[in-house]
Amino acid sequence: MDSKMIKLPSELTIAQVDSYQTQVISHIDENTVINIDDSELTRIDTIGVQFILAVVTYIIAQGKEIKWQSTSIILRESINQLGIKDAILLQYFSD
Repeated sequence: MDSKMIKLPSELTIAQVDSYQTQVISHIDENTVINIDDSELTRIDTIGVQFILAVVTYIIAQGKEIKWQSTSIILRESINQLGIKDAILLQYFSD
């Protein structure tokens, strides 16, 4: 099984999403297991959270496996502040 690490940048805001999207999609298309590492994420906005939700949905739609190494408190706080209760995303975060 091919596996690739997607390392989220330190900032994932509207300014970074467009340029980062192409890179992420190619990793997803070329691998069967997608590892996501959010350890360097220090800033994210609403567009960034929506982007992550779209990426997770895309991976699942492709029938691929996600392994999420979630350590970013910023991401968790942003999800809570936005009131996201989507089980697709929340299953990767343990309390």
